[in-house]
Amino acid sequence: MAKLSALLDQIDSGTILLPEFQRGYVWNRDQVRGLMRSLYRGYPVGSLLLWETDAVGVSARGGAAGVGTYLMLLDGQQRITSLYGVIRGRPPAFFDGDAKAFTGLYFNVADEEFAFHSPSKMSGDPRWVDVTELFRRNPVHYITAFGDVPDQAALYLERLNRLHQVTERDFHQEKITGAEKDVDEVVDIFNRVNSGGTKLSKGDLALAKVCALWPDARRTMRAAIDRWRGTGFQFSLDWLLRTVTAVATGRSQFDALSRVSAERFQEALERAVAHTDTFLTAVSGRLGLDHDRVLKSRSSISVAVRLLELGGGSLGDGAHRDRVLYWYMQSALRARYTAMTETTLQRDYDVLAEGKGVDGLIAALERARGGSLEVRPHDFEGTQGGRFYPLLYLLTRVRGARDLGTGRELRADALGSVTAIQRHNIFPTALVRGHGKADAIANFCFLTPDSDAAIGRRTPEEYLAEAEAAHPGVLASQWIPTDPALWRPERYRDFLAARRELLAEAAQSFLEELRSGRAGAAEEPLRPITVVPQEADDPRAAQVRDLVEELRRLGCAEPSVDTEIHDPETGRGLAVAEAFWPDGLQTGQGAPVVLELDPDSADLARLKELGYEVFTSADALLGYVNRRNADVAGDRVERSPVPEEEREEQERSAGDTGPLLREFGRALREVYDRSRDEAGYTPTHLLSMLADLGPLGAARRLLHAPTVSDGFSALWERGRLDLTVEAVVCAERFVPLFTDKELEVARKRLSQFGYLP
Repeated sequence: MAKLSALLDQIDSGTILLPEFQRGYVWNRDQVRGLMRSLYRGYPVGSLLLWETDAVGVSARGGAAGVGTYLMLLDGQQRITSLYGVIRGRPPAFFDGDAKAFTGLYFNVADEEFAFHSPSKMSGDPRWVDVTELFRRNPVHYITAFGDVPDQAALYLERLNRLHQVTERDFHQEKITGAEKDVDEVVDIFNRVNSGGTKLSKGDLALAKVCALWPDARRTMRAAIDRWRGTGFQFSLDWLLRTVTAVATGRSQFDALSRVSAERFQEALERAVAHTDTFLTAVSGRLGLDHDRVLKSRSSISVAVRLLELGGGSLGDGAHRDRVLYWYMQSALRARYTAMTETTLQRDYDVLAEGKGVDGLIAALERARGGSLEVRPHDFEGTQGGRFYPLLYLLTRVRGARDLGTGRELRADALGSVTAIQRHNIFPTALVRGHGKADAIANFCFLTPDSDAAIGRRTPEEYLAEAEAAHPGVLASQWIPTDPALWRPERYRDFLAARRELLAEAAQSFLEELRSGRAGAAEEPLRPITVVPQEADDPRAAQVRDLVEELRRLGCAEPSVDTEIHDPETGRGLAVAEAFWPDGLQTGQGAPVVLELDPDSADLARLKELGYEVFTSADALLGYVNRRNADVAGDRVERSPVPEEEREEQERSAGDTGPLLREFGRALREVYDRSRDEAGYTPTHLLSMLADLGPLGAARRLLHAPTVSDGFSALWERGRLDLTVEAVVCAERFVPLFTDKELEVARKRLSQFGYLP
């Protein structure tokens, strides 16, 4: 057993460290609140697992290794880090994460609630006490704080003293002893006790061994990753470690690093970073792929880095560089390394080791694809998450696509003071309801933000003819069919088919130029350009955008959006997810999470078989996260349906609004019935909310939600926003039931998507 105060002192002295193989801090604020609440109330908070060893041969974070015995924290990192952060007011030395999760925690002495600082809620109220400040001082400091409530002062001080005494709480410790235990054995023990989180990967173990030889390895690698992030490209530690392995050994398996010295690893890392910079410069300058959303296949980049290593760090002349870029684009488009990644990588490393170079890589890819790498129209049938979306962006950048509004080429050196472009739906989303998906590659083009704003939601029949008349040839420069008959909504599917033909022809022509190297030497490098995110023009897109923002606020990791998910065994596409958390909603905790709002077009059974948690509703995912966070914070209260007699009492107490409230309830029930009968959508979630919360509570719950509901999105797609709860709320007779802010939310949602009652 050890008191919490003693454990924190040991962290300060550097005798409790974190082994290098441990991932960083991933808890959110609700988990921190839940831990403090449990400690305050005397609930069990679990034991700690520590590895007692001398520091020789063991890499750790949190202190300088020297002679003597150290305690490596194996299980309990999240709890101890949270407590240290709250009590000390700063992260521990081994910290790697977001300190906002434990910064600004307050305690209410009246209702014994823990909450993070909110000026509107806490300002001027002495009952809210800064928890960190309490530990820096002591309860005696607050004797005068409750002068206005002398009858409660003694109780409040007793509660502060109880909170302050949590540092005297004993934590049970299990210790693994024996200096002879190696990292592999300890990692196995860690994985066994850490069953609730994500198991350590082969890369985690390999990096732990590297850091045992070179303690600065992780920090140096993170510096490179952070620099790339600053230029718009996201890479992981695992990817960089695998790429360094390729540079140092020519092998794809991490265990090859066991034969690499610290000095050799450091040199290989420097070369891997330099080669990656060289390749990214070529990809950006020649192909225009200058940000992360259009840079695909990190594994292909690892192979390109190995090619550069064998070529002395140079891509050669323009013709050779273009053949390398041809191979890169084709390997990314064909998902070369999705299935059996290590095996396929090793095959291509062996091709390079045999001296066959990029031509050997191209030949191997052709054999794997049945002899043909031709781009066909059906390749452009996907959405923004599909593999071929980057090819549209590439063509826009390299083929002189022109802005429909100004006629200027969409190049940084041609746009003058304009420094950005924006994705534009040729057919506005609302216009193609019932005719197909607006979120289709063949419906996208790129414009300057001013041109996009000027076009707004005008129909193609209106603005395409104007653009072509003002700037002859501008439609062809964007591979937009020039037949006006295809610009009508009822011909939308024909328009997409015609444009896919044009895009496929242009893409095949450019890729063949790359392969032949005909134009490479003469091309001027393209300067990077900013891509402005498109404002959501349909409720589903807005729902996903707002959901991701809300989940980020709740402590979830940043997901990949519009992402194609492949089967790791066959490479077959399983889904194009609206959002995907490959390492769990909190990095390193739990299974991968998929938000797939088109379940009919995805293989949900296979996703679940692979261990993914799949949500087909944004409401369901947000509800799951809120319930989980409420559980860990101790806030969850099971809600029972409102009994009929209680509802009648509420109506009687409502006085003059009682009859209006009953009418509102009937109107919401009518929404349910008419949605089902007239629009073919059954809003079961609304029915359950009416039973649980009553009509007014259900409406307010939806209006206070951070994003539109699934029902709003589904009814918009059916052209029936008149059947949403928001439409009923805005009806003139029901206005007295709601606040100005609630009415503003309802009206804004309806007007944003083209409807007002």
